[in-house]
Amino acid sequence: MQFVMLVIINLFVGSMVGLERTVLPMIGEERFGLLSTSAALSFIVSFGFSKALVNLFAGNLADRAGRKRVLLFGWGIGLFVPIMVIFAQAWWMIIVANVFLGVNQGLTWSMTVNMKVDLAKSTQRGLAVGFNEFAGYLGLAVMASVSGYVASTYSLSPEPFYIGIVLVVLGFLLSLAVRNTEEHVKTQSSEQGDAEHVSGWEIFKRTSWKNSDLASGSFAGLTTNLKDGMAWGLFPIFLTAGGLSVVQTGTVVAVYPTAWGIFQLFTGVWSDKIGRKKLIVPGMIVQALSLWFILLVDTYPLWIAGAALLGIGTAMVYPTILASISDVAHPEWRATSMGIYRFFRDSGYAFRALIAGILADILSVTWAIGLVAFLPLLSGIIVWVKMKETLQPDRT
Repeated sequence: MQFVMLVIINLFVGSMVGLERTVLPMIGEERFGLLSTSAALSFIVSFGFSKALVNLFAGNLADRAGRKRVLLFGWGIGLFVPIMVIFAQAWWMIIVANVFLGVNQGLTWSMTVNMKVDLAKSTQRGLAVGFNEFAGYLGLAVMASVSGYVASTYSLSPEPFYIGIVLVVLGFLLSLAVRNTEEHVKTQSSEQGDAEHVSGWEIFKRTSWKNSDLASGSFAGLTTNLKDGMAWGLFPIFLTAGGLSVVQTGTVVAVYPTAWGIFQLFTGVWSDKIGRKKLIVPGMIVQALSLWFILLVDTYPLWIAGAALLGIGTAMVYPTILASISDVAHPEWRATSMGIYRFFRDSGYAFRALIAGILADILSVTWAIGLVAFLPLLSGIIVWVKMKETLQPDRT
């Protein structure tokens, strides 16, 4: 029951991002007259950096203060997001709202995934993470489509963001009902043996570069979200320039995270059976090929197909890398290591939006999408060369 409740909570967590996915790039252009792509993508930069920085400390905070407290605090911060967007009179208010959104996501999403991993056996971590990411990205996809529909029926704001207030209230109430998972962590630690005393700086070094399994996973996560930050900011602009309506654009934008979310149900479990590396390497390559496919076609059905393929490639790696990190890290510092991984991964949102916006301004949106597709390809090669298989047999 605790696991099911955490799945539902992360459905609402993901919906908070989906609320903005279709609408905010259009608000930037239509309401605030942002002609520069870099300026239009600045809200993703603020979201990405704030989420990444919070992830860096959220895991350590969870290891010290408890998962549930951090989860509830994250929902409290989330209430500021829809309210600030509703009353925004200038673009800087949208940027600040997305700082709060980044904090909300860094705290709530991190805690739901950590709590599910706490509840799972070593051979079920792919399943646990897969369910968590499935729920989050299903919520994102559904809300991206719903917000696009509400915006086309009523207006870009405030109507879509009334939904956000409801999401926060429901997420907070459900989070009050879940139990902490510290006892599970203690049990796993005793079974695995006491960990050596490891400082936060040492965990950071291991996750960043010293441990090849952790480091190559961190880079794969970074490039995956680099690609996603670009898709978030540039896909609506690219598709509307290609002649699609707001509703059609919202549908294509929603198909990508829908496929991503649904297929994580299978890829997470699959990685528990065949191993992590066999999914991460081809998944990174599929992401690169999908972006180039989207650029080469020019019809609505083929754009939907490309978005679905991009989602499948992302689903192959997203829960699998998290499961891989949890395989390697000791239970006593697992949340801290996963938080550092998520710091690198979610920095990708900001860096991609920044890089993609500059490339789009200098070259074009098409060139920006095409060039950034090389990074997932590079990451797949690095994982193939550097990462060992991390899946271990069940210790219980």
